Amino acid sequence: MATLGPESARPPLSQLGSSPSIQTHIGSANLPPNRGLERALEEAAASGVLNISSRKLKEFPRTAANHDLTDTVEADLSKNRLADVPSEVCNLVALETLNLYHNCIRTIPDSIISLQSLTSFIISRNQLGSLPACLCGLPLRVLNASNNKLVSLPETIRQLHSLMELDISCNEITALPRHIGKLKALRELNVRRNLLCVLPEDLADLPLVKFDFSCNKVSTIPVCYRKMKQLQSLQLENNPLQSPPAQICIKGKVHIFKYLSIEACLTHCACCRGDMIGSWL
Repeated sequence: MATLGPESARPPLSQLGSSPSIQTHIGSANLPPNRGLERALEEAAASGVLNISSRKLKEFPRTAANHDLTDTVEADLSKNRLADVPSEVCNLVALETLNLYHNCIRTIPDSIISLQSLTSFIISRNQLGSLPACLCGLPLRVLNASNNKLVSLPETIRQLHSLMELDISCNEITALPRHIGKLKALRELNVRRNLLCVLPEDLADLPLVKFDFSCNKVSTIPVCYRKMKQLQSLQLENNPLQSPPAQICIKGKVHIFKYLSIEACLTHCACCRGDMIGSWL
Protein backbone atom coordinates (compact mmCIF):
# COMPACT_ATOMS: atom_id res chain seq x y z
CA MET A 1 0.00 0.00 0.00
CA ALA A 2 1.37 3.38 -0.96
CA THR A 3 2.10 5.81 1.89
CA LEU A 4 3.05 9.45 1.92
CA GLY A 5 6.73 9.98 2.47
CA PRO A 6 8.89 13.08 2.83
CA GLU A 7 8.43 16.00 0.47
CA SER A 8 11.15 14.76 -1.85
CA ALA A 9 9.41 11.41 -2.23
CA ARG A 10 6.08 12.81 -3.30
CA PRO A 11 4.99 12.45 -6.94
CA PRO A 12 5.45 15.37 -9.32
CA LEU A 13 2.76 18.03 -9.57
CA SER A 14 1.74 16.69 -12.99
CA GLN A 15 0.55 13.54 -11.29
CA LEU A 16 -1.03 15.36 -8.36
CA GLY A 17 -3.11 17.30 -10.85
CA SER A 18 -5.15 14.18 -11.54
CA SER A 19 -6.54 14.18 -7.99
CA PRO A 20 -10.27 15.09 -7.96
CA SER A 21 -9.91 17.17 -4.79
CA ILE A 22 -7.03 19.17 -6.25
CA GLN A 23 -8.89 19.67 -9.51
CA THR A 24 -11.87 20.99 -7.60
CA HIS A 25 -9.70 23.33 -5.56
CA ILE A 26 -7.87 24.71 -8.58
CA GLY A 27 -11.02 24.91 -10.69
CA SER A 28 -12.97 26.74 -8.00
CA ALA A 29 -11.09 29.92 -8.81
CA ASN A 30 -12.43 29.89 -12.38
CA LEU A 31 -15.77 28.08 -12.10
CA PRO A 32 -18.94 29.42 -10.48
CA PRO A 33 -20.42 27.53 -7.51
CA ASN A 34 -21.94 24.15 -8.41
CA ARG A 35 -20.26 24.25 -11.80
CA GLY A 36 -19.06 20.68 -11.18
CA LEU A 37 -22.67 19.60 -10.69
CA GLU A 38 -23.73 21.44 -13.83
CA ARG A 39 -20.98 19.75 -15.79
CA ALA A 40 -22.22 16.35 -14.56
CA LEU A 41 -25.72 17.19 -15.77
CA GLU A 42 -24.39 18.33 -19.15
CA GLU A 43 -22.43 15.10 -19.52
CA ALA A 44 -25.50 13.06 -18.58
CA ALA A 45 -27.55 14.76 -21.28
CA ALA A 46 -24.86 13.87 -23.82
CA SER A 47 -23.94 10.35 -22.67
CA GLY A 48 -27.02 8.95 -20.93
CA VAL A 49 -24.97 8.33 -17.76
CA LEU A 50 -25.73 10.54 -14.75
CA ASN A 51 -23.13 10.52 -11.99
CA ILE A 52 -23.81 12.88 -9.09
CA SER A 53 -22.38 10.67 -6.35
CA SER A 54 -20.76 12.05 -3.18
CA ARG A 55 -22.05 15.61 -3.47
CA LYS A 56 -23.90 15.94 -0.14
CA LEU A 57 -27.18 16.38 -2.00
CA LYS A 58 -30.41 16.50 0.02
CA GLU A 59 -32.57 16.72 -3.10
CA PHE A 60 -32.31 16.22 -6.83
CA PRO A 61 -30.58 19.21 -8.48
CA ARG A 62 -33.22 21.76 -9.45
CA THR A 63 -31.15 22.88 -12.43
CA ALA A 64 -31.59 19.39 -13.91
CA ALA A 65 -34.78 20.76 -15.45
CA ASN A 66 -32.54 22.78 -17.78
CA HIS A 67 -31.09 19.60 -19.30
CA ASP A 68 -32.64 16.86 -21.39
CA LEU A 69 -32.16 13.73 -19.27
CA THR A 70 -34.93 11.68 -20.88
CA ASP A 71 -32.44 9.21 -22.38
CA THR A 72 -30.56 8.57 -19.13
CA VAL A 73 -29.91 4.82 -18.75
CA GLU A 74 -27.63 4.89 -15.70
CA ALA A 75 -27.99 7.08 -12.62
CA ASP A 76 -25.58 7.10 -9.67
CA LEU A 77 -26.82 9.15 -6.72
CA SER A 78 -24.90 7.18 -4.09
CA LYS A 79 -23.25 8.67 -1.01
CA ASN A 80 -25.50 11.70 -0.69
CA ARG A 81 -28.02 12.80 1.94
CA LEU A 82 -31.28 12.02 0.18
CA ALA A 83 -34.20 11.30 2.50
CA ASP A 84 -36.45 10.12 -0.34
CA VAL A 85 -36.15 8.66 -3.81
CA PRO A 86 -36.42 11.85 -5.90
CA SER A 87 -39.58 12.06 -7.99
CA GLU A 88 -37.40 13.34 -10.84
CA VAL A 89 -35.59 10.00 -10.89
CA CYS A 90 -38.86 8.12 -11.24
CA ASN A 91 -39.52 10.16 -14.39
CA LEU A 92 -36.34 8.86 -16.08
CA VAL A 93 -38.25 6.05 -17.76
CA ALA A 94 -35.25 4.85 -19.81
CA LEU A 95 -33.25 4.01 -16.65
CA GLU A 96 -31.67 0.56 -16.59
CA THR A 97 -29.39 1.03 -13.56
CA LEU A 98 -30.15 3.07 -10.43
CA ASN A 99 -27.66 3.36 -7.57
CA LEU A 100 -28.90 4.97 -4.34
CA TYR A 101 -26.32 3.38 -2.04
CA HIS A 102 -25.54 5.15 1.24
CA ASN A 103 -28.25 7.78 1.59
CA CYS A 104 -30.95 8.31 4.25
CA ILE A 105 -33.91 6.92 2.31
CA ARG A 106 -36.76 5.55 4.44
CA THR A 107 -39.33 4.62 1.80
CA ILE A 108 -39.56 3.79 -1.90
CA PRO A 109 -42.45 5.56 -3.67
CA ASP A 110 -45.02 3.65 -5.72
CA SER A 111 -44.07 5.87 -8.66
CA ILE A 112 -40.94 3.76 -9.11
CA ILE A 113 -43.16 1.38 -11.10
CA SER A 114 -42.74 3.77 -14.04
CA LEU A 115 -39.13 2.60 -14.43
CA GLN A 116 -40.08 -0.32 -16.65
CA SER A 117 -36.54 -0.66 -18.08
CA LEU A 118 -34.84 -0.92 -14.68
CA THR A 119 -32.76 -4.10 -14.36
CA SER A 120 -30.33 -3.13 -11.57
CA PHE A 121 -31.45 -1.40 -8.36
CA ILE A 122 -29.01 -0.71 -5.54
CA ILE A 123 -30.52 0.81 -2.42
CA SER A 124 -28.18 -0.63 0.20
CA ARG A 125 -27.13 1.22 3.34
CA ASN A 126 -30.25 3.32 3.80
CA GLN A 127 -33.08 3.39 6.37
CA LEU A 128 -35.70 1.22 4.65
CA GLY A 129 -38.18 -0.56 6.89
CA SER A 130 -39.89 -2.35 4.00
CA LEU A 131 -39.90 -2.85 0.25
CA PRO A 132 -43.07 -1.88 -1.64
CA ALA A 133 -44.97 -4.55 -3.53
CA CYS A 134 -44.82 -2.44 -6.70
CA LEU A 135 -41.05 -2.91 -6.80
CA CYS A 136 -41.73 -6.48 -7.82
CA GLY A 137 -43.40 -5.26 -11.00
CA LEU A 138 -40.04 -4.19 -12.45
CA PRO A 139 -37.81 -6.32 -14.74
CA LEU A 140 -35.04 -6.44 -12.12
CA ARG A 141 -32.05 -8.73 -12.53
CA VAL A 142 -30.11 -7.30 -9.59
CA LEU A 143 -31.62 -6.09 -6.31
CA ASN A 144 -29.37 -5.02 -3.46
CA ALA A 145 -31.21 -3.85 -0.33
CA SER A 146 -28.54 -4.82 2.19
CA ASN A 147 -27.79 -2.82 5.32
CA ASN A 148 -31.27 -1.46 5.91
CA LYS A 149 -33.94 -2.13 8.55
CA LEU A 150 -36.04 -4.65 6.67
CA VAL A 151 -38.01 -7.12 8.78
CA SER A 152 -39.59 -8.97 5.85
CA LEU A 153 -39.86 -9.18 2.07
CA PRO A 154 -43.11 -8.67 0.14
CA GLU A 155 -44.89 -11.85 -0.91
CA THR A 156 -45.01 -10.40 -4.43
CA ILE A 157 -41.27 -11.00 -4.75
CA ARG A 158 -42.20 -14.18 -6.61
CA GLN A 159 -43.05 -11.91 -9.56
CA LEU A 160 -39.38 -11.03 -10.14
CA HIS A 161 -38.97 -13.76 -12.75
CA SER A 162 -35.74 -12.24 -14.17
CA LEU A 163 -33.99 -11.70 -10.82
CA MET A 164 -30.50 -13.22 -10.79
CA GLU A 165 -28.92 -11.55 -7.74
CA LEU A 166 -30.67 -10.77 -4.46
CA ASP A 167 -28.75 -9.24 -1.55
CA ILE A 168 -30.75 -8.56 1.60
CA SER A 169 -27.89 -9.09 4.03
CA CYS A 170 -27.54 -7.10 7.25
CA ASN A 171 -31.22 -6.54 7.94
CA GLU A 172 -33.67 -7.82 10.58
CA ILE A 173 -35.56 -10.39 8.49
CA THR A 174 -37.00 -13.28 10.49
CA ALA A 175 -38.37 -15.40 7.63
CA LEU A 176 -38.15 -15.61 3.85
CA PRO A 177 -41.36 -15.43 1.78
CA ARG A 178 -43.20 -18.69 1.07
CA HIS A 179 -42.88 -18.22 -2.68
CA ILE A 180 -39.22 -17.33 -2.91
CA GLY A 181 -38.72 -20.65 -4.70
CA LYS A 182 -40.48 -19.17 -7.74
CA LEU A 183 -37.46 -16.97 -8.52
CA LYS A 184 -36.34 -19.45 -11.17
CA ALA A 185 -33.56 -17.21 -12.54
CA LEU A 186 -31.91 -16.59 -9.16
CA ARG A 187 -28.19 -17.39 -9.11
CA GLU A 188 -26.93 -15.50 -6.06
CA LEU A 189 -28.74 -15.13 -2.74
CA ASN A 190 -27.23 -13.30 0.23
CA VAL A 191 -29.22 -13.30 3.48
CA ARG A 192 -26.20 -12.92 5.76
CA ARG A 193 -26.65 -11.32 9.16
CA ASN A 194 -30.40 -11.48 9.63
CA LEU A 195 -32.64 -13.26 12.14
CA LEU A 196 -33.56 -16.34 10.12
CA CYS A 197 -34.31 -19.54 12.03
CA VAL A 198 -35.59 -21.67 9.14
CA LEU A 199 -34.48 -22.09 5.53
CA PRO A 200 -37.32 -22.60 3.01
CA GLU A 201 -37.25 -26.01 1.34
CA ASP A 202 -38.24 -24.61 -2.05
CA LEU A 203 -34.85 -22.87 -2.33
CA ALA A 204 -33.58 -26.31 -3.32
CA ASP A 205 -35.40 -25.93 -6.65
CA LEU A 206 -33.45 -22.81 -7.63
CA PRO A 207 -30.26 -22.79 -9.75
CA LEU A 208 -28.26 -21.06 -7.02
CA VAL A 209 -24.53 -20.70 -7.58
CA LYS A 210 -23.81 -18.61 -4.46
CA PHE A 211 -25.74 -18.84 -1.20
CA ASP A 212 -24.77 -17.01 1.99
CA PHE A 213 -26.88 -17.49 5.11
CA SER A 214 -24.08 -16.94 7.62
CA CYS A 215 -24.70 -15.10 10.90
CA ASN A 216 -28.32 -16.16 11.38
CA LYS A 217 -30.11 -18.54 13.80
CA VAL A 218 -30.46 -21.57 11.53
CA SER A 219 -30.18 -24.95 13.27
CA THR A 220 -31.08 -27.28 10.37
CA ILE A 221 -30.26 -27.44 6.67
CA PRO A 222 -33.14 -29.18 4.88
CA VAL A 223 -32.08 -32.52 3.41
CA CYS A 224 -33.57 -31.48 0.06
CA TYR A 225 -30.73 -28.96 -0.29
CA ARG A 226 -28.62 -31.90 -1.47
CA LYS A 227 -30.28 -31.31 -4.86
CA MET A 228 -28.55 -27.92 -5.29
CA LYS A 229 -26.16 -29.30 -7.90
CA GLN A 230 -25.06 -25.93 -9.29
CA LEU A 231 -24.06 -24.48 -5.93
CA GLN A 232 -20.42 -23.42 -5.90
CA SER A 233 -20.20 -21.16 -2.85
CA LEU A 234 -21.98 -21.90 0.44
CA GLN A 235 -21.44 -19.62 3.46
CA LEU A 236 -23.04 -20.84 6.68
CA GLU A 237 -20.73 -19.90 9.55
CA ASN A 238 -22.06 -18.38 12.78
CA ASN A 239 -25.28 -20.38 12.91
CA PRO A 240 -26.27 -22.77 15.73
CA LEU A 241 -26.32 -25.69 13.29
CA GLN A 242 -27.19 -29.12 14.67
CA SER A 243 -28.00 -30.90 11.42
CA PRO A 244 -25.49 -31.20 9.90
CA PRO A 245 -23.38 -30.93 13.06
CA ALA A 246 -20.58 -28.38 13.26
CA GLN A 247 -17.83 -30.96 12.70
CA ILE A 248 -19.38 -31.77 9.32
CA CYS A 249 -20.04 -28.16 8.32
CA ILE A 250 -16.45 -27.06 8.82
CA LYS A 251 -15.32 -29.65 6.27
CA GLY A 252 -17.15 -27.86 3.49
CA LYS A 253 -19.88 -28.30 0.91
CA VAL A 254 -18.98 -31.82 -0.28
CA HIS A 255 -19.22 -33.27 3.22
CA ILE A 256 -22.39 -31.30 3.98
CA PHE A 257 -24.13 -32.65 0.89
CA LYS A 258 -22.97 -36.18 1.64
CA TYR A 259 -24.44 -35.87 5.13
CA LEU A 260 -27.74 -34.59 3.70
CA SER A 261 -27.88 -37.48 1.22
CA ILE A 262 -27.38 -40.03 3.99
CA GLU A 263 -30.05 -38.35 6.11
CA ALA A 264 -32.45 -38.45 3.16
CA CYS A 265 -31.83 -42.19 2.73
CA LEU A 266 -32.34 -42.87 6.42
CA THR A 267 -35.57 -40.87 6.42
CA HIS A 268 -36.80 -42.74 3.36
CA CYS A 269 -35.98 -46.13 4.89
CA ALA A 270 -37.70 -45.16 8.13
CA CYS A 271 -40.83 -44.16 6.23
CA CYS A 272 -40.79 -47.42 4.29
CA ARG A 273 -40.34 -49.37 7.51
CA GLY A 274 -43.25 -47.48 9.07
CA ASP A 275 -45.46 -48.21 6.05
CA MET A 276 -44.59 -51.91 6.23
CA ILE A 277 -45.39 -52.08 9.95
CA GLY A 278 -48.63 -50.23 9.34
CA SER A 279 -49.68 -52.72 6.66
CA TRP A 280 -48.93 -55.66 8.98
CA LEU A 281 -51.04 -54.16 11.70
